[in-house]
This record gives sequence, structure tokens and C-alpha cells, in this order.
Amino acid sequence: MSDLIDHELSHEDLQKVMSTIDIPACPIVVTNAMQEAQKDEPDLGNLAKLIGNDAGLSAAALKLANSPLYGSSNRISGVRQAVDRLGTKNIVCVVVSVALRASMNGVPAAWLEKFWQRTTLLAIIASLIAKRQYGISPDAAYTYALFHDAAIPMMMRRFPNYVEVIEAARRDGKMLAAAEEEYFPCSHPIVGSLLVRNWGLPPILGQAIRFHHEPDAYELPDRTLPGGALAFIAVTQVAEYLMTELLNDTDIEVGHELFEKAQDYLGISESDLDDLRQRVAAAIEGETH
Repeated sequence: MSDLIDHELSHEDLQKVMSTIDIPACPIVVTNAMQEAQKDEPDLGNLAKLIGNDAGLSAAALKLANSPLYGSSNRISGVRQAVDRLGTKNIVCVVVSVALRASMNGVPAAWLEKFWQRTTLLAIIASLIAKRQYGISPDAAYTYALFHDAAIPMMMRRFPNYVEVIEAARRDGKMLAAAEEEYFPCSHPIVGSLLVRNWGLPPILGQAIRFHHEPDAYELPDRTLPGGALAFIAVTQVAEYLMTELLNDTDIEVGHELFEKAQDYLGISESDLDDLRQRVAAAIEGETH
């Protein structure tokens, strides 16, 4: 697996990964939503129509629009109202997240439901933390957090012993990425970065996903890992570390060393951290009750 740890993947490496893992194609609804959102003057009516044609998209848009992220006590029930409140970038987040979840087939439903609940909660928390940082887009942080571990269900579908490897990592206090490198021909950060590329999402998200478990991520030169990508990694690592801590879960994703590097990179003081813990706890409470 050492050839896949290099900072740049060769054509042979890419072919190896692509032949190992079935990466889903980008759904047409994602393509259409992104094309509309990227126009100089997006048509919110068209976006609302696209959302309204799908029950899952409609429910997700309304849930997000009525969530604490948007700080309004006025609950809404119409898709067009949700689109107006969320705006184009956040609507694309909704479309992408629903399509991403729909693409995660072939794994046990109960496991996938738990995985997706955790992923969605993490995306909300990462977005909340990004809002408190200068120059980090909350909606982009939300999308990044949704995708950064999206390849885990694909790994699980492909490798019958994947769940056992995860459980062993939890039991032995080992990081998941290190366990993957030991047992499998590819890792979820690499597969996830290819998924993002296939779906036509911004390259910076793929770069962040590719390096989010690398121990030297915070020391890499900007030409290898741009600061914007590192910001997504840092925000999500802080979010995941705090969420895991507050849920009294076993941390196999971040680890204390990367958490401290992320905290330092974002300039989060200990008093800031106490405030974030309260906000993360409130977000967990809001999403789980």
C-alpha cells in the first residue's frame, strides 16, 4: 500500500483503486442542481422545482431550513420557502447529501442509518465551527464533512472483513486509516477523493479528503495541500474530536495529536474550546432528540 501513500497518485495507482472499488456515478439531480447554482443568476424557482420533484430532497431541504443553523423560530413547510431561506449553495448541499446517501447501497441498513446519522451530525457541527472562523465557508465545510468519510460504506461493501477491522481498531486503540493501510489495497481517503472528483465537486474538497488522515498534513507545502483544504480538515477534525468526546465514543478517526494541530491551526484557545463544547453539545441534543 506504500505506493498509495505518496502525495501524488500515479495513473497505475488510480487504475488499481478504480478496479478495486466500485465508485458510483454522479446522479443527474446533482449535476442539474450544480449547473443551476453555478449560473451568474441562478433561478431559485428551477431549484425549488427540482427539489420538489423528489420527496427525499424536499424533506431534507425543509429539515435543514428549520434547523438551528438558520436561527429562525418561524418554521416553514414549503419547498420554495426552504430554497429562499437556504440559498443556492446550501440547496446544493441538500441535493448532494441526499444523493450521496442514496448511493450508499449494498451495506446493512441499520449500520448505514447509524453511519449517516453520525455523518450528518458531524457536518452540522463542522458548519457551526466554520461559522466562527474567518474565511471558511460553512456550507463548503458541511459538504466536505459529508464526503470526507463517504468511502467507508464503499469499503465495507467491497471487503467482507471491513467491519471486523473497524472493531479491532476500536478495541486496540488504533486509527482507522492505519488499519486500512495494513489490510486493504486502498484507503477511504483515497477512494473518497476519487468519488468527489467523479461527482464534479470542487477539487479543493478532494484534496482535503485525500489528506485528512495524513500525520504530516499540517506541515505539507501549499502547492500540495492548499490552505483552504487544510482549513476544511482542521474544522472537521475539531468537530469530530469534540463530538466523539461528548458522545463518549471511541476515537479512531482523529487522535489527540491531529486534534491539537487542528486546534492550533485554527487559533482556538482553551476558552474558545469550552464555548465550542457547549455549542457542540447543544447541536447533539438538537439532532438526537
